[in-house]
Amino acid sequence: MEDNEVKKLQDDPQQREIANRRQFSFRLNLFFFLTFVLFSILIVKLAVLQFVEGPTLTAEGLKKGMRDDAMPPIRGNIYDSTGHPIAYSTSTQSLYYSLQPEPKEADTIAKAEQMAMELDKVFSKYGDPASAMTVGDIIRQMDLGSKRNIISTPRRIKANLTNEEIAYLMENKSSYIGIEIMEESIRNYDKSTIAVQLVGYLKKYSGVRLDSEFYREKMKITDRTLKYLEEEDVGFGGIEMMYQDILRGTNGLKSYPVNNKGIIIGPMEITNPQKGSDLILTINKNVQLKTEQAITDHIQKISTSSNLYERAEYARTGYAVAMEVDTGKVVAMASMPDYDPNIWSGGRISNEDYENIGNRLSNGTISTVYGDYKTVEERNDHPSSILNLGSTMKPLSVLIGLNEGLFTTTTRYPDKGVFSFGREGYETFIKNSLNHVYGSLDGASAIAKSSNPFMAAMVGNKLYMRGNVDGKSSIEIWDDYMKQFGLGVLTGSGLPNESKGVIDYFKESKNGSSQSALIYASFGQQGKYTTLQLVQYVAMLANRGKRMKPQFVNEIKDTDGNVIQGFTPEILNTIDIPEQYWKEIEAGMSEVKSEGFEGVDYTYRRKTGTSEQDVATRRAENAVFIAYAPADKPKLAVAVVVPDGGFGGYGASPIARQIFDAYDEEVGLYGVPKKKTAANTGGTPVEGADAGNTADGTAGIAAE
Repeated sequence: MEDNEVKKLQDDPQQREIANRRQFSFRLNLFFFLTFVLFSILIVKLAVLQFVEGPTLTAEGLKKGMRDDAMPPIRGNIYDSTGHPIAYSTSTQSLYYSLQPEPKEADTIAKAEQMAMELDKVFSKYGDPASAMTVGDIIRQMDLGSKRNIISTPRRIKANLTNEEIAYLMENKSSYIGIEIMEESIRNYDKSTIAVQLVGYLKKYSGVRLDSEFYREKMKITDRTLKYLEEEDVGFGGIEMMYQDILRGTNGLKSYPVNNKGIIIGPMEITNPQKGSDLILTINKNVQLKTEQAITDHIQKISTSSNLYERAEYARTGYAVAMEVDTGKVVAMASMPDYDPNIWSGGRISNEDYENIGNRLSNGTISTVYGDYKTVEERNDHPSSILNLGSTMKPLSVLIGLNEGLFTTTTRYPDKGVFSFGREGYETFIKNSLNHVYGSLDGASAIAKSSNPFMAAMVGNKLYMRGNVDGKSSIEIWDDYMKQFGLGVLTGSGLPNESKGVIDYFKESKNGSSQSALIYASFGQQGKYTTLQLVQYVAMLANRGKRMKPQFVNEIKDTDGNVIQGFTPEILNTIDIPEQYWKEIEAGMSEVKSEGFEGVDYTYRRKTGTSEQDVATRRAENAVFIAYAPADKPKLAVAVVVPDGGFGGYGASPIARQIFDAYDEEVGLYGVPKKKTAANTGGTPVEGADAGNTADGTAGIAAE
């Protein structure tokens, strides 16, 4: 039946037409429905793009159409305690030149020399006469031999361009191929060379980022305002490096709208760099400069002196640190000879300049430094800046002996000028300087006379003979005292490359004997320490047992002058020792003979030392001196070290006198600067003088 109906429809044209129309109508409706769905989806998608993703896409589009060039930050300044600028940054327009490589090196050099002559004409006509340059100066700055730069590095030719120089060069830029004018921050250092090794200097980031662990970490920074720039100057050594993050500031940005070919198509937008914070140091400019001059003058004096006991012909270097007893503020730190850090202008120096100042770059008060010797063999025949303490150890030796119960304040020792130890026939003899015999001594007089036999017999040997206490060996007990007094450990200063010193008594105990190690250590011959460690130790003697952290920064201020960090004294550790033991060593230190303090109007306590050291071909004698003043209310501690300086009473003591006088003049040992008091009274004050404990007169030879 169904087959018949289908056949009928196929044969009936009218029915066939009706069926076709129905099918067309269905397809048309389906088309419109699908079109509607597609348009609905499109509209929704457009709405999402416009209202949801629109801001993000717009920003992305603008980003692709902008080019950002980072501008280096402006470094914060460094001032002394009085506000005098030691290191400061100035913003300037500088001229850089990029070498134009030719197939032949001679042609590259010829082209650069021709450019130098053209620039000379510009500088002569439009430049500041005060900063005039010759053609030779320009060629030297071009570094044609690539001694300071690789060939692709732009060379800074001249800083502080005048407006006229800038205008002319910009108008005629096409005539000066390879020339570029850059705005940059220039680091300037006071020409007086104030504490240069403490302050440090700047080098190019590109030259230190791979060699320094500190700067390798900076390579991980992604923030555009903090990201380091290849040609940026960064701190290297001293305060400049220690406070790099505080001094640096943040980058600026130059933003240019560009088309798809990278061509600038609109005005530039500038986000100015932010200046870093400023540091106000504890260093007093005048005390520092007088300290530096005192070392330089005294080395000259003792190296040519006709006085047999003063003469130190090998003396070339000297180191001194002055630190406030109760605060830890370092008011002077001198490593002499020094150099002019402005030689690092531009972040690089030539090999020739480096050779000339290489031995002066490091801070000899905290690390190993040698004099200016031409060969390794010659250098090895002289001591470095890190020395045995010699007799300056003796106040601490007596303190240890008393505190360990090895003797009392009333115990007497018969000094016959020599002490011996070891089995018969193989004895080792410990003698006094120049074979002096001092007779009956207690702890105080042993310090005053600087008796080696007393220290060897009553401290070193007795500590050894007593043996272990509470599971600690005698050597370990000695070592514990050393470290509590800051000897053989870092001072806590935080300065880069600070040395812990060199401990020898463990080695001597192993290779020789514990007995010999302790005996030699008792008079300062078994540990080499830095001048900063030495001043921390003497400050601890002065304040009776508080080890103060040496600090160099009084305040940190932001760009508006607001104090963002002040100063707080820090006690690293304390040691509890009975008062009568402190008084015993103070009595001894009050009687030590030393040169240079004649006529002082303040009280002081001190200890001289002659540190002996075997070098390549001889036994070197090094001058060491420690002191603090005033004696009754200690304010300032001073340590002076002169390698190859001979007797400490002659080779180092007079330098300390100049430092105390300078501090008294500028700050005041009794709370008021002497120059201020003198100005008010019209004379020289003698406040605080003690006729019974002032100048020592002529130093005895035994004073070392």
